[in-house]
Amino acid sequence: MCESLRGHVWSCTSRRIPLPPVIDTHSHLYEPEFDADRDDAIERARQAGVEHLLLPNINRESIGPMLRLCEQYPGYCHPMMGLHPEDVKSDFQDTLDAMQSLLTAPDPPYIAVGEVGLDFYWDETFRKEQFEAFEQQICWARDLRLPLVIHARKAQREIVEAMKRHHDEGLTGVFHCFGGSVEEAKELLQFDGFVLGIGGVLTFKKSPLPEVVRSVPLDRLVLETDCPYLAPVPHRGQRNESAFVADVLRKLADVLGKSVEEVEMVTTATAERVFPRLKGLF
Repeated sequence: MCESLRGHVWSCTSRRIPLPPVIDTHSHLYEPEFDADRDDAIERARQAGVEHLLLPNINRESIGPMLRLCEQYPGYCHPMMGLHPEDVKSDFQDTLDAMQSLLTAPDPPYIAVGEVGLDFYWDETFRKEQFEAFEQQICWARDLRLPLVIHARKAQREIVEAMKRHHDEGLTGVFHCFGGSVEEAKELLQFDGFVLGIGGVLTFKKSPLPEVVRSVPLDRLVLETDCPYLAPVPHRGQRNESAFVADVLRKLADVLGKSVEEVEMVTTATAERVFPRLKGLF
């Protein structure tokens, strides 16, 4: 029997066959958790077959580290611009104004508006502000013809209602870190230009995601890590990193009963479709 290891398949004759390239569509590799070994983490991602890292922004402070990483690894790390809902505070409008200036500057490098959305899991103090920030960032994506990368936690109904107001505006994007039910997946996928971001939660023992992904067309899924959070099995409890997207890929192939190569090929094509600024980079 052949054994898979760190992005490679070892044949029965011990010949190493590289897996096809993978895209981590959601990586926070610029975060302080990687300050001690960021270059090594990128090298591990390359060794695991990861061809591109898509970096969602979260707040004003993260812009600098994110852009520096993209400058250090041009063509490999690709920035987004957005304000994470958990970072929406009373001064959110000043932050959005600064971000909008960056997005509308000449030749901006950003491949998406993200990470944006609604999160009412821990705190609803700035609930109204979250709605206002999300609405503005939806409009950025519409006007600039960029995809949206949407974070939703304890906010499915509110996200759907907000998106319905823009249903006919040609929006595209990713519902990031999806972990809901079959019914919730169908509700989100009514938005034709959107796909589900599937990460380490798929590998968790009690996860509902295996049932969900079997009910969803493969070309409505993309792979992600959300590192340094939500490491997949067999790394659960550790710091997540982009190399581990290969574990998500293998698990998804196993759940669907498809080859790793087919799942990689389809999810990569989907990522290219959703993030059109990636086209021509392979």
